[in-house]
Amino acid sequence: MPAVSRLPRRAWTLTICGAIVAVLLAVAAFVPLPFSVAVPGDTVNVLGNDKGKPVISISGTPTRDPKGQLRMTTITATGPQATVRLDDVLDSWFDEERAVLPRDSVYPVGDSVEEIERHNLQDMRESQDDATAAALRYLNRSGEDIDIRLRLAKVGGPSAGLLFSLGIIDKLDGDGRGGDLTGGQTISGTGTIEPDGTVGPVGGVPLKTLAAKRDGATVFLVPRDECSEAEANRPEGLRLIPVTELKDAVSSLRALSSGKGKVPSC
Repeated sequence: MPAVSRLPRRAWTLTICGAIVAVLLAVAAFVPLPFSVAVPGDTVNVLGNDKGKPVISISGTPTRDPKGQLRMTTITATGPQATVRLDDVLDSWFDEERAVLPRDSVYPVGDSVEEIERHNLQDMRESQDDATAAALRYLNRSGEDIDIRLRLAKVGGPSAGLLFSLGIIDKLDGDGRGGDLTGGQTISGTGTIEPDGTVGPVGGVPLKTLAAKRDGATVFLVPRDECSEAEANRPEGLRLIPVTELKDAVSSLRALSSGKGKVPSC
């Protein structure tokens, strides 16, 4: 009777597991996944115009005309109902200008585009109010009759708060010595803002640094808690400055402009 060759039990186990994994991967390649694919979005100079209108309009008090730029940053992500599959995820792992994010982190509220847009616009309006309050509080001008209006076309969410506050301060006070807060440079950044000046994290920072560098920024203000994430994908030639409060950002920019004082880094 001829001998029958038998695979060891470990080999059978590995073979079966490999087959199961292969089947799961084959299925996953065609199953929609709960992710969004994001890329660097637009940047907007909050000291200038957007769609032909000033981003920051101030009345009731004299203002300055800054020469530098403060560019807020965005990311562009696939829509809440877009289909993202395994091959999209794998492709993004090897492309520094694409990121895969949990869909819930990009679209935390609602399923329809209209509902999400309403939520994002509400976040933006609240962020603008907080940015105005934080800037006037920093300048000790909270009780004055100053009318400040902030406009951004088709941009939602709270992540421009820090840049809005800095833009208001630059237009009202500059560097405090008659010069621009930016020192005439192109400064970019991101971060939420609270009325007391606290700066919070926003997400998507690696992509935002790429957008900033693409549009001419040499300095990027980043919430301190997101420093390591920003540093891991930092474009060459872009300086990262960590921020926890509005006063940190102002003092860092003034030190950078004057060449005097310490400027922190990630």
